[in-house]
Amino acid sequence: MSGSDLSALLERHQHEFGPVLPVDLNAPEVARLDFTAANPILATADLRDTAAFEVLVARLLEAQNALIGVGGYLEDRVIYRRSPGQFGDPAQQARSLHLGVDVWLRAGTPVLAPLAATVHSVADNDHFGDYGPTVILQHELEDTTFYTLYGHLGRAEVALLRPGMLLEKGEKFAEVGPHPENGDWPPHLHFQIIANMLGREGDFPGVAAPAEREQWAKLCPDPNLILQSQVLAAAG
Repeated sequence: MSGSDLSALLERHQHEFGPVLPVDLNAPEVARLDFTAANPILATADLRDTAAFEVLVARLLEAQNALIGVGGYLEDRVIYRRSPGQFGDPAQQARSLHLGVDVWLRAGTPVLAPLAATVHSVADNDHFGDYGPTVILQHELEDTTFYTLYGHLGRAEVALLRPGMLLEKGEKFAEVGPHPENGDWPPHLHFQIIANMLGREGDFPGVAAPAEREQWAKLCPDPNLILQSQVLAAAG
C-alpha cells in the first residue's frame, strides 16, 4: 500500500482511534514548538548538553503559556546538529527532515495503543541522539497492515514487551522515558506512522534528507491522522 492510500484509509477510520497519550492534545496548554532554523533561540543553543536542551524546551513552552509541546512532521530541523554522526555521512546532505510528530511532556507519561495491535518489534537504540527504547506496533485495518513507531521510551516498561504480544486499543504498553536512557533527549514521545517496514525491526528512520522528502512522506504519512491535534492541523 502506498502512503497516499494509507492516508486515505486512516482518514476513513479517524473516529475509531484512541489517544496515544492520556492528555488532550487540543487543550489550551498545548502549543507547537518550532525546531527549524527560523527559530532564533536555537542559533546559539548548546544542544549537546541535554540538561540545557531541556531548559530550552521549557522556555519555548513558557513563552506560549503551554505545558505540552507538539510538532515536527516534515519539519526541516536544526536540532540534529547535536549528534551529526548519527544523522548521515558529513560528505553528503545531512538528514534533518523529521518524519514523525514529537510530543514534549514529562517523563513517566503512559503511552497507549491507539487501536488494537500486535507488538512487531522492540529495541533499545542506545546511542546519543537515537531513539533509545523503541516499540513498533503492527495494525490491521480493512485487511491492510501498517505500523506505528514509538521512540524515546522508558527502559523498564519496554523490557517487558515481546514480538507477537497482543495489545487492546487504549492499553498502556510503555512510558515516555527520561534522559539519558531515552536516547539522551529532553523527555518526549516520537510517534510515527509507517506504511512498509522495508524488512526492518526495532528501528526505522525518523529523519531523512530534505531532498528525499517526497519518497519518505509517501512511506510515512502524517501522524496527526491518528493524533488528531488541532494545534498540528493549524500548523499544517
